[in-house]
Amino acid sequence: MNVLMTAPSKIDDVDRKLLLALSADARTSLADLARLVGLSSPSVADRLRRLEERGVVKGYSVDVDPAALGLPLAAWLRIRPVPGNLHKVAALLDEMTEIVECDRITGEDCFIAKAHLASVGALEQLIDRINPYAMTNTSIIQSSPVPRRLPPLG
Repeated sequence: MNVLMTAPSKIDDVDRKLLLALSADARTSLADLARLVGLSSPSVADRLRRLEERGVVKGYSVDVDPAALGLPLAAWLRIRPVPGNLHKVAALLDEMTEIVECDRITGEDCFIAKAHLASVGALEQLIDRINPYAMTNTSIIQSSPVPRRLPPLG
């Protein structure tokens, strides 16, 4: 779905509270959510269902620490495919389990991808798999002063 063509979805204060609570802990029970917003559990379940149907809530997830899984190195890769290899590079990035997110972007580069790896050597191997099809520019992440968070809820 093209984000620029998606009609904005209106949310009220109750929806906002539910989204904030679920972003803090996606496992919050319906009963706890109901107490938080002052509604019954069935009413909260109905609101969540409507948020899902409208595409506001796309899913529920778990926040995993890659370093705890033996992947202490994180990097952003800016990727510029060699002419004629755009789709090949997109498919290659999708196959690489080290790539945890990837966006097609405007500007000189076509993609920006985030990778979690065990070492600088593993990063070098990842880049070597991309280089036959694209030029890369890599930045190792030192820290993340602004962790992933919800967009403004109005």
